[in-house]
Amino acid sequence: MSAPAAAPTPPSGADQGGSGAGSERVARNTAIFSILTAFSRVAGLGREILAASYFGTGGPASAFTLANLVPNLVANLFAQAALSAAFVPVFTDLLQQGRRREAFRLASTLFWIMLLALTAITAFFELLAGVIMPLFTGPTFGPALVTLTVGLSQVLFPVVLLLGLTGLLVGILQSYEHFTIPALAPAVWNIVIIVGLVVLRHDFHGEDEIYAYALGILIATGVQFGMVLGALARIDFRLQFRIDWHDPRIRQVFMLMLPVTIGLGIVNLDQFINAAFGTLVTKEAPRAIENAFRVYMLPQGIFSVAVATVLFPTLSRMAARRDPGAMRRAIGIGMRQINLLLIPAAAFMIVLTTPIVRLLFERGAFTPESTHLVSIALFWFAFSLPFGGLNLLLTRTFFAVQRPWIPTSLAALNMIVDIIVSLSLYKPLGIAGLVIGTLAANVVMTALQYHRLRIGFNGRLEGAQTMMITARILLASVLLGAVAWVVWYALDALLGRSLPAQIVSVGGAAAAGALVYVRAVLVMHIPEAHQVRRLIMAQLGRA
Repeated sequence: MSAPAAAPTPPSGADQGGSGAGSERVARNTAIFSILTAFSRVAGLGREILAASYFGTGGPASAFTLANLVPNLVANLFAQAALSAAFVPVFTDLLQQGRRREAFRLASTLFWIMLLALTAITAFFELLAGVIMPLFTGPTFGPALVTLTVGLSQVLFPVVLLLGLTGLLVGILQSYEHFTIPALAPAVWNIVIIVGLVVLRHDFHGEDEIYAYALGILIATGVQFGMVLGALARIDFRLQFRIDWHDPRIRQVFMLMLPVTIGLGIVNLDQFINAAFGTLVTKEAPRAIENAFRVYMLPQGIFSVAVATVLFPTLSRMAARRDPGAMRRAIGIGMRQINLLLIPAAAFMIVLTTPIVRLLFERGAFTPESTHLVSIALFWFAFSLPFGGLNLLLTRTFFAVQRPWIPTSLAALNMIVDIIVSLSLYKPLGIAGLVIGTLAANVVMTALQYHRLRIGFNGRLEGAQTMMITARILLASVLLGAVAWVVWYALDALLGRSLPAQIVSVGGAAAAGALVYVRAVLVMHIPEAHQVRRLIMAQLGRA
């Protein structure tokens, strides 16, 4: 996608809310982003499949999970998504006013400030990793596993600096509606990790083989940063080697970033809590939950992240123009698109949890017992799928109108719900109890965010239309689940469980279920389904 060389004018149709042109533009951008993100998620799943075959769900794999989650959590707290969410509305507002030079000066100043701050944070952690990491390991981790966790975290923590700077640059690209490189870079990231894992693993022995995974991630994160930095040439962006401490927008961004940091940090704590609490269950639980989470994130990342990412700059422009009517329509379309895509994905996961996990992971060091553990987590994650997608969109909406303290306060309540439910259920239910805590928190967060947003729009948020269409989507998803299970059961009994047979049985079930679902949503006249159909037909016609 190309970007204008000068300050952009609002794209025709994109900001026209519920107009046909606006809906089609959002659908088109979402489709492009979804395809590239799908490629990335598939590559990521391939990475997880390879790692599972090498390391299974044993102690070293769980040590890696904790060591990887801590720097990722810090990156979200101090940079990456938090910085991007606070920066994009301010940057976009300057572009809308035709103040391109000031916008680029702001971005350059933030780049150097984040470089200095994140370098200091990284150095601090590298020195104190031996004190910090043991705080997150439970009694199932022995001294050797704790030492391994510390060592892996020291290899991985420099990604905080790289991810933080990447988040700022991605925000610039997205403000110019450049979604291609930001969506493609994670795919390259995954491919580099896969290559690094295969090549570097032979340089280590025993439990230390897991270091190859950590080094691969560090190298890949550097490559990803380089790709995004290079993409800025398309909008003629040049970093200025100066820090303008007097720019009032620096303070504005950081004031916006504070609640966003807390809000996104709290939300990202869900995954970390599952891993840390998992060490109270068994030493295998953290990795089992992480494997399930990666499968859960495949549809989540392809669909809901795509919808929310594409809509975010559009909503920011609408907010800058003070156009609540257009925002209401855009939010309604986004919610219905997420439900259209994620509810059927959840239904498929629920009815075929164990066959999916068995097909993806059960080979090498990944045993039938590992399949059982991951299947428990994935079953409950599936129920959370549509709620997680809606939360992402609703949170981005509050960020777009520069009211980040609202989702922040709600996210704090969400975290309390998660901790209470998880602590109450992890002893009787084990892994299932931890993931049910995440499910409960997501449901509560969705309800609270929607209620508060509805108040902000004077009770008008296309709720009746969304509920009516969602009811139809639920009915179509039940049909999908029933057909998928019957087809899988018949093919599984007929073909057995060799790898080719599993591909045919699970793939056949997915295809049959998808055909029934697509036909059902079109017959029930769901507008968003027809939008997607028109988009596909138009693209095929051009081809």
